[in-house]
Amino acid sequence: MLAAPSPWVMRWAVELPVGASVLDVACGSGRHVRWLAARGCRVTGIDRDAAALAGLAGIASTIVADIESDPWPLPGAVFDAVVVTNYLHRPLWPHLLAAVVPGGRLIYETFAAGNETVGKPSNPAFLLAPGELLDAVRGQLRVVGYEDGFVASPRNAYVQRLCAVRERAGAVAPRYAI
Repeated sequence: MLAAPSPWVMRWAVELPVGASVLDVACGSGRHVRWLAARGCRVTGIDRDAAALAGLAGIASTIVADIESDPWPLPGAVFDAVVVTNYLHRPLWPHLLAAVVPGGRLIYETFAAGNETVGKPSNPAFLLAPGELLDAVRGQLRVVGYEDGFVASPRNAYVQRLCAVRERAGAVAPRYAI
C-alpha cells in the first residue's frame, strides 16, 4: 500500500490548475504522481527503479534514470511545478531550479539535521543543514512557504519544507495563504 501524499505537497500543489505540468523527482511508486494526476495534472515521474515506475503506466509519463550518476535526462524541459520529497542530491539543484517555469513552483520536503537522533536517514550527506533549502533557491526563486524542524506525523522526523515560485517578469507578486 502506498503512503498518503505529503500534506506539504498537497498544501502547495492544490492550487495547480487542471493540465498543469508537474515533475516528480525520485518519485518511487508514485504517491504524489497518482494524487497529482487524479487532480488533472500532466505528471512526469522520474526514478531509477523501473519496477516502481511500471505501476504508473497509463497514469503519468515516466523516465527511468539514475539522476545521481548519469546526465540530467531533461535538459531544457520546464514544468509548472517540480516536486521533491524524501530525496536529496545537492548537485541536482541547478537542474531542479531551471525546470521551474515563470509562474511555476518548486515544492521540496526532505530530511534535515537532527534526524540522526530519531532514525534514518542519519548520514549527514542526506540531511539538510539549517536554512540550506533557503540558500539553494536564494536569488532565483521567491520563497512563499518554509518550515524547518521536528514533525511527529506520519513518523518522527526532522525536515525542511519549502515552496518557492519563479516570478514572472513584470508581474505583481501573487498572494499566498500561509
